This record gives sequence, C-alpha cells and structure tokens, in this order.
Amino acid sequence: MAVKEAVEVRLASAASAEQLITDRSTQVDAIVRASFSLHLGSQFPQGVAAIAVGGYGRRELFPHSDVDVMILAGKQFDGKGLREPVGRFLKDLWDAGLRMSHSVHNVDECCQFNDQNVELTISLLDRRPLAGDSDLITDLGIAMPRFYKAHGATISRHLARISRSRHSKFSNTIYHLEPNIKETPGGLRDVQVCRWLAKLVPGRQIPDLDPVWKFLAPIRLFLHEASRRDNNLLSFDMQDAMSANPGAMMRDYFRQARAAFAAASEFLDAVEESQPSLIRQFRDWRSRLSNSEFTVSRDRVYLRSSGLLQADPDAVWRLLEFTARHGVPAAKELEQKLAAALPELTAHIARTPVWPKLRAVLSLPKASYALRIMQHTGLMAALFPEWAHIDCLVVRDFYHRYTVDEHTIVTLETLENLADPRYKELLGEVEHIALIRMALLFHDSGKGTGREHSAESVRIVQQEVAPRIGLAGADLQAVLKLIEGHLLLSVATTSRDLDDEHTGLQLADQLGTVEQLKMLTLVTYADISAVNPTAMSPWRADQLWRTYLISYQELTSELETARIRSFGADPATSAFLEGLPARYLRTHTMEQVEAHVAMAARAAREGAAVELVRSNGYWQAVVATIDRPGLFASIAGALASFGLNILKAEAFANSSGIILDSFVFSDPLRNLDLNPSEIDRLNDTLLRVILGKVEVKKLLAGRRPLARHPQVIEPRVAFNNRSSTTATLIEIVAEDRPGLLYDLASTMSKAGCDIVVVLIDTEVNKALDVFYVTMSGAKVDGEREAALRTALLEVCSVK
Repeated sequence: MAVKEAVEVRLASAASAEQLITDRSTQVDAIVRASFSLHLGSQFPQGVAAIAVGGYGRRELFPHSDVDVMILAGKQFDGKGLREPVGRFLKDLWDAGLRMSHSVHNVDECCQFNDQNVELTISLLDRRPLAGDSDLITDLGIAMPRFYKAHGATISRHLARISRSRHSKFSNTIYHLEPNIKETPGGLRDVQVCRWLAKLVPGRQIPDLDPVWKFLAPIRLFLHEASRRDNNLLSFDMQDAMSANPGAMMRDYFRQARAAFAAASEFLDAVEESQPSLIRQFRDWRSRLSNSEFTVSRDRVYLRSSGLLQADPDAVWRLLEFTARHGVPAAKELEQKLAAALPELTAHIARTPVWPKLRAVLSLPKASYALRIMQHTGLMAALFPEWAHIDCLVVRDFYHRYTVDEHTIVTLETLENLADPRYKELLGEVEHIALIRMALLFHDSGKGTGREHSAESVRIVQQEVAPRIGLAGADLQAVLKLIEGHLLLSVATTSRDLDDEHTGLQLADQLGTVEQLKMLTLVTYADISAVNPTAMSPWRADQLWRTYLISYQELTSELETARIRSFGADPATSAFLEGLPARYLRTHTMEQVEAHVAMAARAAREGAAVELVRSNGYWQAVVATIDRPGLFASIAGALASFGLNILKAEAFANSSGIILDSFVFSDPLRNLDLNPSEIDRLNDTLLRVILGKVEVKKLLAGRRPLARHPQVIEPRVAFNNRSSTTATLIEIVAEDRPGLLYDLASTMSKAGCDIVVVLIDTEVNKALDVFYVTMSGAKVDGEREAALRTALLEVCSVK
C-alpha cells in the first residue's frame, strides 16, 4: 500500500487496539466453530476437537496473522480417517478469508517432546478449546500440565536457544532504525518469551511488560491494516504515516523495547545457567575474577556490599575498570542499584577530575563493557548531557542500520573484536587507544543538529565536554583532529584514485603524522563496520588498507620522480608498453604485465581476450581488445546485466590502439560461485559485447528494476580539477538503477571523454560514482563542462 493510502489508517489507542484484537478473535471463533460443526462435529460427535493455539489461543489475533488451529484427534483415528473432512473444514475457512495454519495430533503426541518441532510444544502453552469432544479436551487439559512439569526445564532451554538465535539475526540489539516489531530484540516476541518462560519455570517473576505490549500492539495493528498483509516492519514510510513526529515516536519505541529486551535477556540467562555445558564451566571459571568489592557469578558482576556505591562513590570508577579489564557485563541488579544512586554519584563525580579516570577505563581491552553499563544506567547522559541528544536518535540516511548512540557503542565493540589481521596488528602499534575511543564516543555527537556533523561534533567536545571533564592539551588536540577528519579516509577509499600519486600527497598533507594516520585508519574501520553488518566488505577493507599504505609511504619516504623500469629487449613487451601511461607500471606487477602482453597478442589474433579472476571475496574482469568508442560503457553494461556490482574500473590504451580495461566487481547473490557455468556464460557474453555481436541495451532490458525506496535522491554532478594533476574528476550522486553506469559512461564517451578510472559506491539506492576523465589528453575545460553536466543530469533523472 502506498504511504498516502496508509495515512488513512489511524493509529488506535492501546485500549481500542486491545478491543479490536479481542473482537477479531471472537469473530474468528464463531467462523471456526461453525465450520467445525458442519464438517467435523456432525460426522464425529466423539473423538475430535478444535484447539486454538499460539497467538490465536491467546486471543491476540491481528488482522493478517495466521489462525493457528490444532485438530485434536482420539487414538481411534489414523491420518487417513480425518484427511478429507479436515480438508473441507480448512477450505471453508480459507474461503472465509482466514489465513489458516493447522496440525492434527492426539493427546499422546502433544505430550511427546520433539526437539525438531519445539514450536508445537510452545504453541500449546497458549491452547484454548474451541469446539468438539469435551472428554478429549479434558484429557488434554489434565495431560499437558504434567508434561510441562516433567519437561519444563528442557523446553525452556530449547526456547532460550531459539530466542538467542533470533536475537543474533538482528545483531543482538534493539536499536534498528526500521525494526521488525514482532521479531527484533525487544519486540512482541520477547514479551511472549517472558510469559512462556514464566509458565515453564514456576516461581520466577518477571517485570510487568503489559505497558510494552500495549505500546506495540497498536503499531502492529496499524502495520497490518495499512499494508493489508502480515507486515511487521516499522519502515520509515510507515513511521511517517503513523506519526506527525516519527523521531519522538521511535524514541518511545526504543525505550519500551529496551525494557522488554532486558527482561527477556535476564530470563534467558537464568534458564541457560541451569544447563551443564562448556559455557557454564567457563562462566564458573570466570568467578575466580571476583575481588573484595565485586563478585562474578553466572558471568555477571555483582556488588559484594549493596551499600558500596553510597559509601564510596569512587567505587563506580573501580567497577567500570573491572568490567573494562575483564569483559564481564554487570548484573541487572547492579545496574538498578547504580541507577538508583545516580544523583549522589553524579554530584560527587562533578567535583572530581573525570578525564584521568575515564582515560584509564578507555585504555582497557574491553572498554565497551563499561560504556554499556554507563548507557544502560543513565550514567553516560549524567556525565555527558550531550549524550542525551543522540540517545535513541534516528537519523535517516537509509544506509545506517542503528540509532546514533548504538552505532557509537558498536564502533568501540568493533575495535575489540578485530578479525582482520592487518587492522589487529595496527591496533597493537597504537600507543593511545583511549584517544581513539574518546574520539569514537563523540564522533557523531553533532548529528541531528541541522549542522555539518563533523564540525559540530568538534565544537561540542571542544567547548562543552572538554572543559567539564578536564580534557586538555595534547590529548584534546588528538581527539579533536580524529573527530574532524573521521570521514577523510572513508571518502578517499570510495571517491579517489588510489593509484594517482596526487591522492597520496593530499592525504599525507592533511594527516601530518604517521601516528595520526594509524589512529584515523582504525577510527575509519570501526566507523564503517558499525554502519551495518555488511558495510565493511572485503573490497572496502582492502581499499582502506591501500589508502593507509599509500599515505604511510608518503609520510615516511622522500618523493621521487616517477620512473619507468627498463624491461630489456623483449619486443612484444616493449610494443605493448609503448604509449601506456606511466601509472600502468606503478599499478601492476611484472607478472601482471606479462599476462597482459599475452592477452594483447591474443586480442590481436582473435579480436578480444577476456580473463575472469576471483580474489579475496570479489572478482576482476580484464579485457584486451582494439579500442573503439563506447567500449568501456558496453563492458560495464554487460556486467550489470548479470546483476554484478562494479566497484572500480580502469582503462589503459597504448600506441598500437590496444586497450586494457579492468573491472573489479562483487557478486552479491553469489551466482558465479554457486553456478560455475555462469562464469563461462559471462566470459562469452563479454566477448560477444566487445566484438559487437550483441547489443548491451537488450541485455539490460532483461534486468528487473530495483525496488523503489522512499528516499528521494536529488541527482548531483560536480566537476573537480584540483584533486588530480592529469584528469578531471566527475563526481555523481544519483538514484541507482540497472544500467546507470552504462548510460553515464556512454554519455561521456559521446562527449569525447576518455575514461581513465571509475570508482563506484552504493548506499542502498544511492549511487556515488567518481569518473577520472580526460579530453584529448587534457582536463575538461569550462565550456565543455557545462554541456556535459547537463547531459549527465538528464541521464541521472531517468527512472
């Protein structure tokens, strides 16, 4: 449903939503009972009953939820005896517009635990008789409590495993900008998990989660009615349709979800502690970390003395150091005590220097654990009022997955869990990790202010945070410089030719020192990785590392005049190299040169040569052929027709008219990996396109258009003659679509441009492309620039 249509659906109040959901359950009850009476009850007065289970059993039936009904059969029936009447019963209900989900079981089967069908056992916790044999229903009512009493612990552990798996799919965080309000941590499923576990683990009390349910139920009701299907994704357009102030609504959502997730996590921890396992043994071993002030039990930190924080406010810093050193989270009970003591603690902390103590915490290997405690208890906002602004802050760029505060904490967790050995080793070379963490803590504090966020973040730290906590001198300057430049390397990796000498010179000039380069590289890695789980792709990690290396080389070496090596008297190699730009030799090894010479010879004989190579998670296509207008665009179009995402492209031409085009691309659907025959088909398609045997437009016509996203992308085209000594940079922002790169390259080719390098980046549906181009060997002049800009904007506006 379109957003403007969805607006017509009104968000119900909690009371009216609850009534609507209950009324729907009552209406469906009448339909199910009537159909049961017609097709089953009349034919089988005894031995058959209908039982509502799951959400339907709880009378929480949302407009487009499945109607879960279990047919309870007596032992006298086998599967075949009920098949036809049950089929007619279900057909009747489907014809009535109900989405049915059903199963057929006898009482004994209901009381058999099957770890392959835990869902049935859990759904029966919410059973409710609808119709049929009362004696059979009574038998089930007597048997099930006995079954749950005998197997409750086992069922609880399986429910915990399923819940943990679900949480992990959402990165174990509630702070998603577009949450699934049913399945995301802190959603309706977690509320129900707590209720189920309370039934399975007698005596265990849970917090009152009715306010969470009453907040989420109207939202889910709205999503179903507005979408006219079982839609539980609270997308940006639905947020807009639901509230005049979606930002405030989402902050309320996160606060409710926080309570549900905390309750579910605490319950799951308790359940998991009851099972013997290696994890349990590890947690028991960690209890040895306990000291005179803090006890480690069940992998959580507790206070030995409940009055410690009131008697000695400085103990809060020792607590934070303890968790940051050992990587053990605080128990819920401890967090509650800390939150209760917050006014006194904050008053005491304000009278003492904060930065030396905070620096000590940030220097420890698991500092994020301490920051999580500060976030959960309100200590972070108490120490830093600026944090309250980004708490649960939604900034819509359709690329970030998390709220600003969660993104910030995830950057710190990323540094603690580095898997890439290059960056892990680099972290070991940094002397002042606390300064990196402090910069990350405030690098996005200026977001949501309406100002350029890097500059505003610098102002906040310099004018507000630093004077209050005593951050000054060299530490302050290092933190400010990291915040100010936290986008520098990220922009370079996606929009600058890393093989252009001028790029390294510019970066070295802006960075100043090797230590600054190392720290900023780690800040960039953490920042990109925390955007979403797939943002730091192998290609992006390699590009960032190359950016580090070229900057490091410029900062540690004297500049030398570019030289071309002597390759001896090999005539084939000499002929191939003649006329190629000097950058070709800077960017290729001798082995690659020899392979390209062989490809050029094959192209001279056969018209074209293509090589496809897979490397470190991405692919490269190298093409050698006779140059012709529009060739570069045609190859780009052929790759796009296979659904491949081009990451970078280069073009070289020698004096003999042989061109060497190189395309680095990813295969997001792993089509080439899973279907080796597709590699041959791609190779053949490229050859046919290069030789002019197939039209690229026909290939692209078969591509499905990308799913439209509500974000509006205003196309922009900018010309930059400063960043390269030899070429003009054309920087393009546009809404992505199949064939966009082909159309852009074709337009440039028709205007007389020679494309040297293309750098491609995509953020959801936003294309960010940078072309290094020349015209007749020189940069694009002002007169041609205006005409080319108009033509490119026209291409970008095509839908």
